[in-house]
This record gives sequence, structure tokens and C-alpha cells, in this order.
Amino acid sequence: MPSTTFRLGSRTLNLSNMDKVLYPDAGFTKGDVIHYYLSIAEVLLPHLKDRPITLKRYPNGVDGMFFYEKRCPSHRPSWVKTKMVPSRGKDGRIDYCLVNDVQTLTWIENLASIELHTLLSKAKNVQQPTMVVFDLDPGPPAGVWDACRVAIEMRDLFSRLGLQTFAKHSGGKGLHLVLPLNTKVTFDETKDFAKAIALLFEKNDPARVVHLMRKDLRNGKVFIDWSQNDEHKTTVSVYSLRARQRPWVSAPLTWKEVETALRTEKVDAIHFEADEVVARTQKMGDLFEPVVDDETETPARAELISRGIGAAEGRETGDRSWFREHAFASRAA
Repeated sequence: MPSTTFRLGSRTLNLSNMDKVLYPDAGFTKGDVIHYYLSIAEVLLPHLKDRPITLKRYPNGVDGMFFYEKRCPSHRPSWVKTKMVPSRGKDGRIDYCLVNDVQTLTWIENLASIELHTLLSKAKNVQQPTMVVFDLDPGPPAGVWDACRVAIEMRDLFSRLGLQTFAKHSGGKGLHLVLPLNTKVTFDETKDFAKAIALLFEKNDPARVVHLMRKDLRNGKVFIDWSQNDEHKTTVSVYSLRARQRPWVSAPLTWKEVETALRTEKVDAIHFEADEVVARTQKMGDLFEPVVDDETETPARAELISRGIGAAEGRETGDRSWFREHAFASRAA
């Protein structure tokens, strides 16, 4: 197994099989993967810092078998930090890797951990999510265009409630909508909140939106996956490569880009590969920077959940008209 000794800051790493092709259709090698993550590290690392991470490893490339590795490998270097998280498994705990520096990032990429999946909380308090995430996953023949429409309507609702949201391409076939919190909140609260939103959008537009994962319900609709808001689940990080046909990235988007894609139906224009994302960040900086630190107090959250669940369950409280007024006052064309 040929290896390359690589000096990175104060650490020396032994990198192996740098010429191994991990994306056959693109000729993208493990060396290219590592180069991408080194090039993007300045904007990526703040989003990974202190977040327990699950490795998703593709030792034989994106067309081969993969496996998840929650427990940080026992052969890790002594300088790789970990976080013990209580688990419902037989051991009662999982020691996750923490990717807090460029050396650790390079080390996990040498393990062919192409995708980066983190908890929605940080190591200091794994019971407190720092954000709410909605995965907008279209079921064929619906596609990214349909996800853009739903994302804009969700953005407009949150905007009317004084809440700022951020969008990113999933790197696959949909979009992710992120609401930063960084305040004292529980997963029970955020999960209820996310479910209420998904239910209400389904109630308002049942022909095009669904809140359940069942495949038989998803044809031609956008599935608003609210279930990611759970202390035991991970979500793919912004700037993570995806194990797809080509080295596509879960890339942050401006809302103008989402609106343009919806208006022009040119959804390929918001689907970016690794080199394009590096160039974008050099020009635009980190579009997701506010997600790291912005503190969002949500006094309307409890009211929205109460009204939302009432509307979704069909209670005759006038909540449906309230929600329609706030969420769907100006639908995207």
C-alpha cells in the first residue's frame, strides 16, 4: 500500500492510495477528495467544530460498498479529539470523532470518509440542538424545481415570524432549509416544531407536499423530512462532498439563486461540484457563516406550534386561516 508522508502544520500524516479513483465517472481520486477538503477547510471547519461526527466511508469509491462508523476508530492518532455520547446500544456510549482542525479532517479523508454527517448539537451539550433542519426531498417525477418552490414558501413564512433561514443544495436531488437557533432549546421542542410545519404545508397543498416518509405517498410530491431533528440522528454538513455520480457538494445557496432557479427552471445552475464550490467561497465567502453563531430567539415558536398542530389535526379554532394568512400570502409563481 503506497503512502505519502505529508506535513500539515505541526503534524505529520501518512496518506495512502492518493491515486485511487473514488468517483469513476469523473476520474476524481482520493487525492482530489483530500485536496478539496483542504481547499475548503477554512469555511468548513467552523461548521464541524465540536460536533460529534459519523464517518461514512467508501473504501472502494462511490460505486462500491460503504459503511457508517459512529465510533471513532481505535487506531486514531492520539491528537484526534473525541466526545462520549450516551447510546441506547449495548455499550451505552459512543465515542465520536470531533473534527476541530485541518489535521483531523485530512486524517478522516484518508479513511475515505467522503461524506460528513454531524449531530445537530455540539459536544458541550448534546441534548441542545443549535438549529432546525428541513430536508426537502422530491419524489419523482417531482424534482429540485419543486423543492425550490416549497423552500421559498417556507422561507417566507419564517420571515413573517421574524426568523431568518438559509438554504443549501443537498448535493443530491433536493434542498435543505436551515433555521439557526444557538439558544436554549430541546430536541423535543424543535422536533415538534418541525413536524408541525411539515404537517401544515401538507394540509395546505396535499397534492404537492407530504410529511410522511412512506414511498407510496411520495410520488410527485416534496417530502418535508422533519425527523432529522433528533438527538440520535445526523445530517450531512454544509460543504460536504456527496457520494454521487460526480463530486457534487452540499453547497450553500443564496435565496436569489433559489428564486432564479424556480423562475427559469434551470435547476442545474444550483448544483455544484467540488471545484465550483471552492471558487464560490473564494468569491462569496461562507454563505452559511451566520448559522454558526447567530442566536435566534423564537417567541413565536410556541404559538406557531400550538396553532400549527391545531390546524394540522383539523380542530375548529380558526388556525388554518391564520396559517394560510402567514404562510401563503404570496405564493411563488
